[in-house]
Amino acid sequence: MNTEIAILCWTAASLGFIHTVLGPDHYLPFIVMNRARKWSATKTAWITFACGLGHVLSSVVLGLIGIAFGVAVMKLEAFEAFRGNLAAWALIGFGFAYAAWGIHRGVRNRPHTHLHLEGEGAPAHSHHHEGEHTHSHEPAAKANITPWVLFTIFVLGPCEPLIPLLMYPAAKHSLLGTVLVAVVFSAVTIGTMMGIVMATSWGVSFARFGRLERWTHALAGGAICLSGLAIQFLGL
Repeated sequence: MNTEIAILCWTAASLGFIHTVLGPDHYLPFIVMNRARKWSATKTAWITFACGLGHVLSSVVLGLIGIAFGVAVMKLEAFEAFRGNLAAWALIGFGFAYAAWGIHRGVRNRPHTHLHLEGEGAPAHSHHHEGEHTHSHEPAAKANITPWVLFTIFVLGPCEPLIPLLMYPAAKHSLLGTVLVAVVFSAVTIGTMMGIVMATSWGVSFARFGRLERWTHALAGGAICLSGLAIQFLGL
């Protein structure tokens, strides 16, 4: 490995870590969905890994095609910017729709009063069914579509620094160096995503929301929508 490729590999590792940490869309959707949908740690890890892999591979493949056919880096950057806008709006739309569904679910599961007539003078009491049979009213298809929606959004989302700052400079030396740089960037990006998601999800699992528990889906959708807005309008 020559010095230039070694420097690019270190740069790839640094950029992979920084761009993941600074982009809440890389981990927030999985954290809030883990809490709202009560995903297991294994399911959360696999979904995060799959979405991260789709996220980096889409840019890697695009970069390799651009290098192979001699496409100008400016054209690829423009296409990546278009993909970024598309992914951000998809995240906003998904978060908004999920929040609306969560609000509907929360209203449906509002506390209500039961009057027990078994014994004279038995008091009425209020309760709600959230948590007693959380999944009984959700068709399997609705419960399983969320990971696929997230995967599609992440495949659309570009890794902005990968092609212009890493792959094209590495391509001036060798194809092997280009692949190596892409692998380092991808591994660090996915590893950082999974580390943040798993650690934070474990911590959040101890949180108790009390009366807000029935609104966890609405809160999750709102958080995803806000992360998409932050990407689109704040450039995070």
